Amino acid sequence: MTTRKTLALNPEAATAEAPALKKKGRGWEISDSRLDALHEQARELRRHSSEAHKALAEKFSKADLGRYTFKRFAVVGSAIVDFNCHNLGLALAIDEEGQNDALAKRRDKSLESVGIKVMRIAATDILTDIDAVLKQLTQVMRERIEERKAAARAHKAANPKQTYDRPKPRGTDRATDRGADRSASTRPSTRSRKP
Repeated sequence: MTTRKTLALNPEAATAEAPALKKKGRGWEISDSRLDALHEQARELRRHSSEAHKALAEKFSKADLGRYTFKRFAVVGSAIVDFNCHNLGLALAIDEEGQNDALAKRRDKSLESVGIKVMRIAATDILTDIDAVLKQLTQVMRERIEERKAAARAHKAANPKQTYDRPKPRGTDRATDRGADRSASTRPSTRSRKP
């Protein structure tokens, strides 16, 4: 039988500040071998989820959240979070019994240093009253959306010369291109047709 490896916190690291994460390239300057190991660990966690995780994942799969979707056991930097919404910069961490709280707090501090808000939810709360958890999550999502909009407005006010044109929807570009193609195809052909 194989033994399951768990993450342990280095005693010196427990007193140290959270490491600074640099958002550069794949995995924020994490070696490819370490990042591959994290992705493999996340894959294993998806295969062997807890009951609380499965219940919340089922609710997310049935909900229509628009562009705010949550990915299960996502690798963010050098951490694996239970659920991650990239568009909101929001990570959900399910507190299971017997987990290392010092390691979880350090991970949360590292994620918050790069602008990712971490919401901690107790597994017992999910299993006993999932509707209350979803209401709380909805409120946090609304607050996060407002924070993002306020930050965008502040950035726009601070940088008036910077312009950003949103790409046009795919359907409108293609429709005008098709119209141009049709007018070109109605021209008389220069090829001779065989009778």
